Amino acid sequence: MNNRLIRTLLIIYYCTFCHFLSWADTESTETDSSYVASFYNHLNWRYYLSQKYTSLRLANVSENYELNYIPNTSLNMGIGATYKWATLNLAYGFRFLNGDQDKGRTRWLDLQAHQYFRKITIDVLGQFYSGFYLSPAGKAVKVGKQYYNRPDLNVIQVGASVQYIFNHQRFSYRALFFQNEWQKKSAGSPLAGFEVFVVNINADSSIVPSLISRAESDLNTNLLRSFQFGPNFGYAHTLVFKKHFYLSLSGSVSLGFGTNSFLDLGNNARINFTPNFFVRAFAGYNSRKWAIGLTGINNGQSLAKASGNERVTIYSGNFRINFVYRVLPNRSTKRVLKPIDDFDFD
Repeated sequence: MNNRLIRTLLIIYYCTFCHFLSWADTESTETDSSYVASFYNHLNWRYYLSQKYTSLRLANVSENYELNYIPNTSLNMGIGATYKWATLNLAYGFRFLNGDQDKGRTRWLDLQAHQYFRKITIDVLGQFYSGFYLSPAGKAVKVGKQYYNRPDLNVIQVGASVQYIFNHQRFSYRALFFQNEWQKKSAGSPLAGFEVFVVNINADSSIVPSLISRAESDLNTNLLRSFQFGPNFGYAHTLVFKKHFYLSLSGSVSLGFGTNSFLDLGNNARINFTPNFFVRAFAGYNSRKWAIGLTGINNGQSLAKASGNERVTIYSGNFRINFVYRVLPNRSTKRVLKPIDDFDFD
């Protein structure tokens, strides 16, 4: 591919992306100010704690077992800021926040981007995990309460979900997640969109331990693959108490169409529909100067297997607590932030 073609594609991408943001991130001209107050021109500083996760759950009704594989990830502490459309967060998993329990080692890269524009939400997941343990302790081990570790178990999930917010004039996701807005009155909105996800799970030997099920272990199921896409529908609502306290819940369901492949004694691939869900919960306090917010995001992707008795589900998400303080930037700070002002979409 020559340089001229690359430059042309970049220009097309840039123009398309900017036009999309200008539509998706329309500011207060399309907002009912009696419901939503904007701090778009404020510098919103935050201190936060966050923990991302991806877990694998396998259940079999006929064999009467349920396995919950969890990665040994860290609780991270960090700082960040939001100004206009731009957000930057920096965090690290300090040792004093995380115990030294014998859960094995997890190597992981979790790229979660949850973008909340005026009219739409975009969730992008790029999750790469290697090394899991079974919860609770003592499961699948002969004696004691040690954790059953699987350093050979790898889970990859890549996908995206886009949803349109129908009542974007009165309902604000950004007041809940970024705290650069303030939901002053209770409001809700129907949601609709589209999503696509790819999942790959593999291990050196059977994912089901022999101490749990000898029959399943003998099948040597050590590779699972899934590709799903389809529409999603949901609803979000925020209850506001005494103007400052809020409680919000958002949920959507989808019926993913695609292929699921499981390597047992052979490679059994099925084309089918599988139910999936996306849940968000928020609670906190918001005012003109500062805010505190609790956030929980959980996405569940189902993988259908050849037997109706078996269920495989990937759960991924993020738990977070934010402490936010807002200031109007002075003249010298605005000079530093000028590149962001140059890309203002108002």
